[in-house]
Amino acid sequence: MTVTIREVRSRADRIAFLKVPFALYRNDPNWVPQLFFERLEHLSEKKNPYFDHAEAQLFIAERQGSAVGRISAQIDRLHLERYNDATGQFGFLEAEDDPQVFAALFAAAENWLRARGIRRVQGPFSFSINDEVGLLIDGFDTPPNIMMGHALPYYRQRVEEKGFTKAKDVIAYYYDAHAKLPPVVEKVFTRAMASPDISVRPIDMKNLKRDLAIIMDIFNDAWSDNWNFVPFTQRELEALGTNLKMLVKPEYVSIVNYKGEPAAMAVTLPNLNEWIAGLNGRLLPFGWARLLREVIRKRPRTGRMPLMGVRKKYQSGLLGSSLAIAAIKTVNDYHYGRGTRAGEVGWVLEDNTAMRHIIETLDSKPYKTYRVFEKAL
Repeated sequence: MTVTIREVRSRADRIAFLKVPFALYRNDPNWVPQLFFERLEHLSEKKNPYFDHAEAQLFIAERQGSAVGRISAQIDRLHLERYNDATGQFGFLEAEDDPQVFAALFAAAENWLRARGIRRVQGPFSFSINDEVGLLIDGFDTPPNIMMGHALPYYRQRVEEKGFTKAKDVIAYYYDAHAKLPPVVEKVFTRAMASPDISVRPIDMKNLKRDLAIIMDIFNDAWSDNWNFVPFTQRELEALGTNLKMLVKPEYVSIVNYKGEPAAMAVTLPNLNEWIAGLNGRLLPFGWARLLREVIRKRPRTGRMPLMGVRKKYQSGLLGSSLAIAAIKTVNDYHYGRGTRAGEVGWVLEDNTAMRHIIETLDSKPYKTYRVFEKAL
Protein backbone atom coordinates (compact mmCIF):
# COMPACT_ATOMS: atom_id res chain seq x y z
CA MET A 1 0.00 0.00 0.00
CA THR A 2 1.22 3.46 -0.91
CA VAL A 3 2.88 5.67 1.70
CA THR A 4 2.23 9.39 1.38
CA ILE A 5 4.08 12.25 3.06
CA ARG A 6 2.53 15.49 4.19
CA GLU A 7 4.12 18.56 5.71
CA VAL A 8 3.11 19.66 9.19
CA ARG A 9 1.50 23.09 8.92
CA SER A 10 -1.00 23.58 11.75
CA ARG A 11 -1.33 23.00 15.47
CA ALA A 12 -3.53 19.99 14.72
CA ASP A 13 -0.75 18.64 12.50
CA ARG A 14 1.78 19.10 15.30
CA ILE A 15 -0.46 17.17 17.68
CA ALA A 16 -0.74 14.38 15.09
CA PHE A 17 3.06 14.47 14.76
CA LEU A 18 3.42 14.01 18.52
CA LYS A 19 0.93 11.12 18.57
CA VAL A 20 2.87 8.99 16.08
CA PRO A 21 5.00 7.11 18.67
CA PHE A 22 2.07 5.94 20.81
CA ALA A 23 1.06 3.05 18.56
CA LEU A 24 4.68 2.11 17.89
CA TYR A 25 5.62 1.77 21.56
CA ARG A 26 2.37 0.32 22.91
CA ASN A 27 4.15 -2.93 23.86
CA ASP A 28 7.39 -1.33 25.07
CA PRO A 29 7.33 -0.94 28.88
CA ASN A 30 10.42 1.29 28.82
CA TRP A 31 9.05 4.06 26.62
CA VAL A 32 7.98 7.23 28.47
CA PRO A 33 5.58 9.56 26.58
CA GLN A 34 6.71 13.17 26.85
CA LEU A 35 4.22 15.81 27.93
CA PHE A 36 2.25 17.24 25.02
CA PHE A 37 2.27 20.82 26.24
CA GLU A 38 6.07 20.83 26.63
CA ARG A 39 6.66 19.19 23.25
CA LEU A 40 4.26 21.61 21.53
CA GLU A 41 6.31 24.51 22.90
CA HIS A 42 9.48 22.80 21.72
CA LEU A 43 8.04 22.55 18.20
CA SER A 44 6.78 26.14 18.23
CA GLU A 45 8.69 28.68 16.18
CA LYS A 46 7.36 31.40 18.50
CA LYS A 47 8.26 29.74 21.81
CA ASN A 48 11.44 27.78 21.14
CA PRO A 49 14.51 30.09 20.93
CA TYR A 50 16.19 27.52 18.69
CA PHE A 51 14.22 29.06 15.84
CA ASP A 52 15.96 32.40 16.32
CA HIS A 53 18.84 30.84 14.38
CA ALA A 54 17.25 27.89 12.61
CA GLU A 55 14.46 26.70 10.33
CA ALA A 56 12.78 23.32 10.25
CA GLN A 57 10.07 21.30 8.55
CA LEU A 58 8.18 18.42 10.13
CA PHE A 59 6.78 15.55 8.04
CA ILE A 60 4.23 12.82 8.73
CA ALA A 61 4.06 9.54 6.77
CA GLU A 62 0.57 8.17 6.22
CA ARG A 63 -0.91 5.00 4.81
CA GLN A 64 -4.64 4.95 4.04
CA GLY A 65 -5.10 8.04 6.19
CA SER A 66 -3.31 6.67 9.28
CA ALA A 67 0.00 8.09 10.51
CA VAL A 68 2.77 5.49 10.36
CA GLY A 69 5.90 7.63 10.77
CA ARG A 70 7.41 11.06 11.26
CA ILE A 71 10.67 12.97 10.76
CA SER A 72 12.01 16.51 10.88
CA ALA A 73 14.51 18.29 8.66
CA GLN A 74 16.28 21.35 10.03
CA ILE A 75 19.06 23.82 9.30
CA ASP A 76 20.90 25.56 12.12
CA ARG A 77 22.55 28.78 10.96
CA LEU A 78 24.81 28.86 14.02
CA HIS A 79 26.19 25.46 13.01
CA LEU A 80 26.73 26.62 9.42
CA GLU A 81 28.43 29.84 10.53
CA ARG A 82 30.76 27.93 12.83
CA TYR A 83 31.67 25.01 10.54
CA ASN A 84 30.81 26.15 7.00
CA ASP A 85 30.12 22.53 6.08
CA ALA A 86 26.75 22.72 4.27
CA THR A 87 25.33 20.26 6.83
CA GLY A 88 21.71 20.01 7.90
CA GLN A 89 20.05 17.67 10.36
CA PHE A 90 17.14 15.31 10.74
CA GLY A 91 15.35 14.40 13.96
CA PHE A 92 12.24 13.12 15.76
CA LEU A 93 12.46 9.91 13.74
CA GLU A 94 9.72 7.38 14.54
CA ALA A 95 8.21 4.84 12.14
CA GLU A 96 6.72 1.38 11.90
CA ASP A 97 8.99 -1.42 10.76
CA ASP A 98 8.55 -0.93 7.03
CA PRO A 99 11.41 0.03 4.67
CA GLN A 100 8.92 1.88 2.46
CA VAL A 101 7.94 4.20 5.31
CA PHE A 102 11.56 4.98 6.20
CA ALA A 103 12.39 5.55 2.53
CA ALA A 104 9.51 8.02 2.11
CA LEU A 105 10.39 9.91 5.28
CA PHE A 106 14.06 10.28 4.44
CA ALA A 107 13.29 11.24 0.85
CA ALA A 108 11.09 14.09 2.07
CA ALA A 109 13.66 15.33 4.59
CA GLU A 110 16.59 15.05 2.18
CA ASN A 111 14.76 16.81 -0.65
CA TRP A 112 13.81 19.67 1.69
CA LEU A 113 17.45 20.05 2.73
CA ARG A 114 18.81 19.80 -0.83
CA ALA A 115 16.47 22.53 -1.98
CA ARG A 116 18.15 24.84 0.56
CA GLY A 117 21.70 24.11 -0.50
CA ILE A 118 22.51 21.44 2.07
CA ARG A 119 25.03 18.82 0.96
CA ARG A 120 25.21 16.55 4.01
CA VAL A 121 22.70 15.45 6.63
CA GLN A 122 23.37 14.27 10.18
CA GLY A 123 21.04 13.06 12.86
CA PRO A 124 18.96 12.44 14.71
CA PHE A 125 18.94 15.75 16.58
CA SER A 126 15.67 16.93 18.06
CA PHE A 127 16.33 19.75 17.22
CA SER A 128 19.98 20.59 18.01
CA ILE A 129 23.06 19.10 19.60
CA ASN A 130 21.96 20.86 22.79
CA ASP A 131 18.66 18.90 22.76
CA GLU A 132 18.13 15.15 22.34
CA VAL A 133 21.04 13.64 20.44
CA GLY A 134 21.48 10.39 18.58
CA LEU A 135 19.58 7.17 17.95
CA LEU A 136 19.57 4.61 20.74
CA ILE A 137 21.49 1.54 19.50
CA ASP A 138 22.29 -0.12 22.83
CA GLY A 139 20.48 -0.04 26.18
CA PHE A 140 16.86 -0.72 25.21
CA ASP A 141 16.13 -2.55 28.47
CA THR A 142 15.78 0.53 30.69
CA PRO A 143 13.65 3.69 30.40
CA PRO A 144 15.27 6.88 29.13
CA ASN A 145 16.28 9.59 31.57
CA ILE A 146 15.07 13.18 31.29
CA MET A 147 15.94 14.82 27.95
CA MET A 148 17.20 11.54 26.48
CA GLY A 149 15.64 9.51 23.73
CA HIS A 150 14.34 5.97 23.38
CA ALA A 151 14.00 3.90 20.20
CA LEU A 152 12.95 0.55 18.81
CA PRO A 153 15.77 -1.86 17.93
CA TYR A 154 14.95 -2.05 14.21
CA TYR A 155 15.46 1.71 13.68
CA ARG A 156 19.23 1.31 13.29
CA GLN A 157 18.92 -1.19 10.43
CA ARG A 158 16.32 0.89 8.63
CA VAL A 159 18.49 4.03 8.88
CA GLU A 160 21.57 2.22 7.63
CA GLU A 161 19.58 0.80 4.71
CA LYS A 162 19.07 4.37 3.52
CA GLY A 163 22.81 4.92 3.17
CA PHE A 164 23.57 6.46 6.55
CA THR A 165 26.82 5.62 8.30
CA LYS A 166 28.17 6.34 11.76
CA ALA A 167 29.31 9.88 12.43
CA LYS A 168 29.73 9.70 16.21
CA ASP A 169 28.54 7.74 19.23
CA VAL A 170 27.65 9.36 22.53
CA ILE A 171 27.61 7.40 25.78
CA ALA A 172 25.31 7.62 28.79
CA TYR A 173 26.69 6.33 32.08
CA TYR A 174 24.81 4.75 34.97
CA TYR A 175 25.93 6.03 38.34
CA ASP A 176 25.10 4.25 41.60
CA ALA A 177 24.85 7.01 44.18
CA HIS A 178 25.30 4.48 46.99
CA ALA A 179 28.47 2.92 45.60
CA LYS A 180 31.62 3.40 47.61
CA LEU A 181 34.06 5.51 45.63
CA PRO A 182 37.60 4.28 45.02
CA PRO A 183 40.06 5.47 47.69
CA VAL A 184 41.99 7.51 45.12
CA VAL A 185 38.86 9.53 44.30
CA GLU A 186 38.09 10.16 47.95
CA LYS A 187 41.68 11.28 48.42
CA VAL A 188 41.54 13.70 45.47
CA PHE A 189 38.24 15.11 46.70
CA THR A 190 39.49 15.56 50.29
CA ARG A 191 42.61 17.36 49.09
CA ALA A 192 40.61 19.56 46.76
CA MET A 193 38.17 20.60 49.47
CA ALA A 194 41.05 21.32 51.88
CA SER A 195 42.85 23.56 49.39
CA PRO A 196 42.53 27.30 50.07
CA ASP A 197 42.50 27.82 46.29
CA ILE A 198 39.36 25.72 45.67
CA SER A 199 35.84 26.46 46.85
CA VAL A 200 32.48 24.97 45.85
CA ARG A 201 29.07 26.59 46.11
CA PRO A 202 25.51 25.91 44.90
CA ILE A 203 23.72 28.13 42.43
CA ASP A 204 22.25 31.30 43.95
CA MET A 205 18.59 31.56 42.94
CA LYS A 206 18.54 35.23 43.96
CA ASN A 207 21.30 35.85 41.44
CA LEU A 208 20.22 33.27 38.91
CA LYS A 209 20.97 35.40 35.85
CA ARG A 210 24.54 35.96 37.04
CA ASP A 211 25.12 32.31 37.87
CA LEU A 212 23.62 31.06 34.62
CA ALA A 213 26.02 33.34 32.76
CA ILE A 214 28.88 31.78 34.76
CA ILE A 215 27.69 28.23 33.98
CA MET A 216 27.31 28.95 30.28
CA ASP A 217 30.68 30.72 30.12
CA ILE A 218 32.34 27.63 31.57
CA PHE A 219 30.30 25.36 29.29
CA ASN A 220 31.09 27.34 26.14
CA ASP A 221 34.79 27.29 27.00
CA ALA A 222 35.01 23.68 28.19
CA TRP A 223 33.03 22.23 25.29
CA SER A 224 34.21 24.57 22.51
CA ASP A 225 36.54 22.01 20.91
CA ASN A 226 34.00 19.18 21.08
CA TRP A 227 32.57 17.66 17.93
CA ASN A 228 29.70 19.73 16.45
CA PHE A 229 29.67 22.12 19.43
CA VAL A 230 27.26 25.05 19.11
CA PRO A 231 27.07 27.58 21.97
CA PHE A 232 23.87 28.48 23.76
CA THR A 233 22.37 31.82 22.76
CA GLN A 234 21.16 34.43 25.25
CA ARG A 235 17.52 33.48 24.71
CA GLU A 236 18.33 29.79 25.12
CA LEU A 237 20.14 30.69 28.33
CA GLU A 238 17.04 32.50 29.58
CA ALA A 239 14.88 29.48 28.75
CA LEU A 240 17.30 27.26 30.67
CA GLY A 241 16.96 29.60 33.64
CA THR A 242 13.19 29.31 33.56
CA ASN A 243 13.39 25.53 33.52
CA LEU A 244 15.94 25.40 36.32
CA LYS A 245 13.79 27.57 38.55
CA MET A 246 10.94 25.11 38.14
CA LEU A 247 12.94 21.90 38.41
CA VAL A 248 15.86 22.24 40.79
CA LYS A 249 16.98 23.30 44.21
CA PRO A 250 20.20 25.36 44.48
CA GLU A 251 22.22 22.30 45.51
CA TYR A 252 21.42 20.55 42.22
CA VAL A 253 24.15 22.77 40.74
CA SER A 254 27.74 23.20 41.85
CA ILE A 255 30.11 25.97 40.78
CA VAL A 256 33.77 25.43 41.60
CA ASN A 257 36.08 28.41 41.98
CA TYR A 258 39.85 28.20 41.63
CA LYS A 259 41.76 31.13 43.07
CA GLY A 260 38.55 33.14 43.02
CA GLU A 261 37.69 32.42 39.38
CA PRO A 262 34.79 30.16 38.30
CA ALA A 263 36.63 27.15 36.91
CA ALA A 264 34.22 24.19 36.78
CA MET A 265 30.54 23.38 37.14
CA ALA A 266 28.08 20.51 37.26
CA VAL A 267 24.33 20.72 36.67
CA THR A 268 21.93 17.95 37.68
CA LEU A 269 18.22 17.50 37.05
CA PRO A 270 15.60 15.31 38.69
CA ASN A 271 14.48 12.51 36.41
CA LEU A 272 10.99 13.78 35.60
CA ASN A 273 10.36 10.65 33.57
CA GLU A 274 9.74 8.88 36.87
CA TRP A 275 6.78 11.17 37.52
CA ILE A 276 5.26 11.47 34.03
CA ALA A 277 5.40 7.77 33.09
CA GLY A 278 1.82 6.57 32.76
CA LEU A 279 0.33 10.01 31.99
CA ASN A 280 0.33 9.30 28.22
CA GLY A 281 1.68 12.77 27.62
CA ARG A 282 -1.40 14.49 29.05
CA LEU A 283 -2.06 16.52 32.16
CA LEU A 284 -5.81 16.68 31.57
CA PRO A 285 -8.26 15.77 32.85
CA PHE A 286 -6.58 14.20 35.91
CA GLY A 287 -2.91 13.88 34.98
CA TRP A 288 -2.01 17.16 36.66
CA ALA A 289 -3.35 15.87 40.00
CA ARG A 290 -1.30 12.69 39.76
CA LEU A 291 1.82 14.64 38.78
CA LEU A 292 1.36 17.08 41.65
CA ARG A 293 0.89 14.20 44.06
CA GLU A 294 4.08 12.55 42.85
CA VAL A 295 6.07 15.79 43.15
CA ILE A 296 4.80 16.51 46.66
CA ARG A 297 5.00 12.99 48.06
CA LYS A 298 8.11 11.60 46.42
CA ARG A 299 11.62 12.74 45.84
CA PRO A 300 13.02 11.44 42.56
CA ARG A 301 14.94 8.21 42.98
CA THR A 302 17.10 9.00 39.98
CA GLY A 303 18.53 12.06 38.29
CA ARG A 304 20.74 13.13 35.44
CA MET A 305 23.85 15.26 35.04
CA PRO A 306 23.45 16.79 31.56
CA LEU A 307 26.09 19.50 31.95
CA MET A 308 29.54 19.29 33.43
CA GLY A 309 32.66 21.16 32.44
CA VAL A 310 36.10 22.38 33.44
CA ARG A 311 37.70 25.38 31.77
CA LYS A 312 40.14 24.33 29.07
CA LYS A 313 43.16 25.91 30.75
CA TYR A 314 42.65 23.64 33.77
CA GLN A 315 41.63 20.43 32.02
CA SER A 316 44.97 18.67 31.90
CA GLY A 317 46.64 17.09 34.89
CA LEU A 318 45.62 16.60 38.49
CA LEU A 319 44.10 20.07 38.87
CA GLY A 320 41.53 19.43 36.16
CA SER A 321 40.58 16.10 37.70
CA SER A 322 40.33 17.70 41.14
CA LEU A 323 37.99 20.43 39.89
CA ALA A 324 35.80 17.91 38.04
CA ILE A 325 35.61 15.55 41.01
CA ALA A 326 34.83 18.44 43.37
CA ALA A 327 31.93 19.53 41.14
CA ILE A 328 30.52 16.05 40.61
CA LYS A 329 30.90 14.66 44.11
CA THR A 330 29.43 17.77 45.75
CA VAL A 331 26.12 17.42 43.92
CA ASN A 332 26.18 13.64 44.31
CA ASP A 333 26.60 13.92 48.09
CA TYR A 334 23.58 16.24 48.19
CA HIS A 335 21.42 13.82 46.20
CA TYR A 336 22.62 10.84 48.22
CA GLY A 337 21.56 12.60 51.39
CA ARG A 338 18.06 13.08 49.98
CA GLY A 339 17.58 9.44 49.03
CA THR A 340 18.54 9.47 45.36
CA ARG A 341 19.69 5.99 44.53
CA ALA A 342 21.16 6.35 41.05
CA GLY A 343 21.75 8.74 38.21
CA GLU A 344 22.81 9.17 34.63
CA VAL A 345 25.96 11.03 33.64
CA GLY A 346 26.12 12.24 30.07
CA TRP A 347 25.91 12.14 27.31
CA VAL A 348 29.68 11.97 26.65
CA LEU A 349 31.36 11.77 23.26
CA GLU A 350 32.89 8.36 22.65
CA ASP A 351 36.32 9.90 21.96
CA ASN A 352 36.31 12.31 24.91
CA THR A 353 38.75 10.03 26.69
CA ALA A 354 39.67 12.50 29.44
CA MET A 355 36.07 12.99 30.59
CA ARG A 356 35.26 9.30 30.20
CA HIS A 357 38.25 8.44 32.40
CA ILE A 358 37.05 10.78 35.16
CA ILE A 359 33.50 9.42 34.99
CA GLU A 360 34.68 5.81 35.01
CA THR A 361 37.02 6.57 37.91
CA LEU A 362 33.86 7.52 39.80
CA ASP A 363 32.69 3.93 39.25
CA SER A 364 30.09 4.84 36.61
CA LYS A 365 29.25 2.26 33.95
CA PRO A 366 28.30 2.90 30.31
CA TYR A 367 24.75 1.61 29.87
CA LYS A 368 23.30 3.33 26.80
CA THR A 369 24.82 4.22 23.44
CA TYR A 370 23.31 6.75 21.06
CA ARG A 371 24.56 7.05 17.48
CA VAL A 372 24.59 10.09 15.23
CA PHE A 373 24.43 9.08 11.58
CA GLU A 374 25.43 11.02 8.48
CA LYS A 375 24.97 10.86 4.75
CA ALA A 376 26.16 12.88 1.77
CA LEU A 377 23.34 14.35 -0.31
